Amino acid sequence: MPPLQLRRLLLHHLSFPTPHHRLLSRQPTFYSRFAPANFLNFLSKPFCSESEAASASTTNHQELAQSLSRELLANSDTDALPVSQRLHLSFSHIKPTPSLVLSTLNLSPEAGRTVIGFNQWLTQNANFSHSDETLSFFTDYFGRRKDFKATHEFLLENKEVLGPKTFESCIDRLVRAGRPTQVLGFFERMEIDYGFKRDKDSLRVVVEKLCENGYASYAEKLVKNTANEIFPDDKICDLLIKGWCVDGKLEEAKRLAGEMYRGGFELGTMAFNSILDCVSKLCRKKDAFRLDSEAEKVLVDMDYYGVPRNVETFNVMISNLCKIRRTEDAMKLFNRMGEWGCYPNGTTFLVLIKSLYQAARVGEGDEMIDRMKSAGYKIDKKAYYEFLKILCGIERVEHAMSVFEKMKEDGCKPGIKTYDLLMGKWCAHNRVDKANVLFNEASSNGVPVTPKEYRVEPRFLKKPKPLKKEKKRETFPEKMARKRRRLKQIRLSFVKKPKRMMMR
Repeated sequence: MPPLQLRRLLLHHLSFPTPHHRLLSRQPTFYSRFAPANFLNFLSKPFCSESEAASASTTNHQELAQSLSRELLANSDTDALPVSQRLHLSFSHIKPTPSLVLSTLNLSPEAGRTVIGFNQWLTQNANFSHSDETLSFFTDYFGRRKDFKATHEFLLENKEVLGPKTFESCIDRLVRAGRPTQVLGFFERMEIDYGFKRDKDSLRVVVEKLCENGYASYAEKLVKNTANEIFPDDKICDLLIKGWCVDGKLEEAKRLAGEMYRGGFELGTMAFNSILDCVSKLCRKKDAFRLDSEAEKVLVDMDYYGVPRNVETFNVMISNLCKIRRTEDAMKLFNRMGEWGCYPNGTTFLVLIKSLYQAARVGEGDEMIDRMKSAGYKIDKKAYYEFLKILCGIERVEHAMSVFEKMKEDGCKPGIKTYDLLMGKWCAHNRVDKANVLFNEASSNGVPVTPKEYRVEPRFLKKPKPLKKEKKRETFPEKMARKRRRLKQIRLSFVKKPKRMMMR
C-alpha cells in the first residue's frame, strides 16, 4: 500500500468518534501522552510533505552536503545504477542551491568524473537551473584536478549560460596548473568554441592572471599579437610591468616602461609600486645596505613623472624594512605617512604588529593592535594565529595567552591549530597543568583537539640532585696497608738515585 494511503487510513481510524462514559470522561495524567492527538503527531513525522523536507534541508545544509558527498564518493562497482539515478531516488525531494552545490563539490575532492553525474542530476531537477556562478564551481573543481578535457566537454554542454565568472575560473586554473601556452590558445579560440567575448575586459583578465603567476613574457606576447584587434590601455601596461617585477626581471620592466613612455602611455602608481618592490627584493637578496638609496631613486622618479604615492607604496617599503629587521625605521616611516596624505590600512598594521612582536617589543605590539581596532579594522582568526605563533617562537608564552584572551574577546573562536600550538608550547615548558586547562576549554567549546605526546625541552626539566657519597669507615687491614705504602714512599725518598737514571 502506498505511504499516502496508509497515512489517510491511520488518520481516519484514529479520528473515529468514541462513546463517552462518565467514568472515562477524565483521563488520568499518566495516560495523556498516549492520546490520539499526540499519537498523530508522532506518526506524521515519517510521512512529511515536500515543503517540510525542503525546510529541513535548509536547516541541515551541511548534513545534506555530506550526504550528497558520500553518494558521490561511493564505489560505483557495487551499484549498477548511474550516479544521477541514485541521486534522483535518494534526494528527489530537495531543492538544490548554489551554496549546496559548492559545499558538495568541496567535500568530494576524490570523486573525479563522478561529478558529471552530479551535474546531470542538477540539470534534470526541475527546481534548479544553472547560472554562471554554479558553472564556475564545476570548472574550479575540474581545474583543481587538472582534468581540462572534462572542463572542455562541460563548457561545450553549457555554452548558453557561460559568463565572466566561468571564464575567469578557466583562465585561473590553466595558469595555476602551469600551462600558459594553453591559455593563449584558449583565448584565441574561445569565441568560436565556447561563445566567450574577446574584448578588452577579457584580455585584461588573461594578462592579470598570467602576470600574477610570473608569466609576463606570455602576457606581453599576447598583448602585442592582439594589439590590432584590441588596443591595450594603461591598466594592461601596468599589469605587464607588474608581471616582469613579480618574475624578478627589473631590466625587462624598465625596458617595457621606456617603450610605454615612447608610445604615449603613462605609468600608474601600481607600476611604480611593483618596480619599488622588485628593487627592494633584489637589494635584500644581494646588498641590504643599498636598499635606502635604490628605493629613493624610484620615489624620485615617481615625483618627477607626477605619480602620487598611495598606501601600497608605503606598505611595500614598510614590509621590506621589516623583513630585514629594521623595525625602528619602519615605525618612523609609518609615522610620516600623513605627510603625503596617506593613511594606514589593515595590511600596514598587521605587518608592523608582527614585526614588533618578532623584535620582542610586545608592549608596542599591543598598542598597535589597539590603534588598528580604533582605526576601524578588524583582526581575523588567521592574523591572531600568526601573532600567537610569533610570540611562542620567541618564548613569550605568557604574553601569547594574553593575546589569546584578546582573540576570544573580539569574537574569534579558536580552532584546533590555535589550541594545539599553545598546548604544545606549555608542555615544552613542562607546564602540563596549563596545557590541561586549554584542553578542557577546547573540549567544552566543541573543538575536537586530540591529546598528543609533546616533547619537554631539556632546559625546563628538573635536574636530579647528585647524591653525596658517604665516607665508609676504614677497616684495620686497609689502614695498615695504607701505612705501609706511605712508609715505603718515605723510605725510598732518601735513597740516592743512580746516575744513569739522572742522565735520562
